[in-house]
Amino acid sequence: MKDDSLSSLFIGKRNRLTIGNWLKAEAIPTNGFAFRPGWHCTREPIAPHLSKKDRVWVKVKIKDFEEIKLPISQGGLWYLAKDMKIIEECK
Repeated sequence: MKDDSLSSLFIGKRNRLTIGNWLKAEAIPTNGFAFRPGWHCTREPIAPHLSKKDRVWVKVKIKDFEEIKLPISQGGLWYLAKDMKIIEECK
């Protein structure tokens, strides 16, 4: 964000995310988006289908997750986690 705080890209964007604390995913149905509750995480900082403008990648730990296989054009393998801890920003 402009104030250097972290937030989700799209859903729940008003919530600020803290580094070093376990964060529980919220189920927030949103028009125009598939309902896939959880933190959407990638193994590598790659998401070709999303804009790179003002993007910040973070290293995370996740718990209680499932794997979601998406096309390579959308980054391939994603993890949908119920709990996530942000470790650090990637430089």
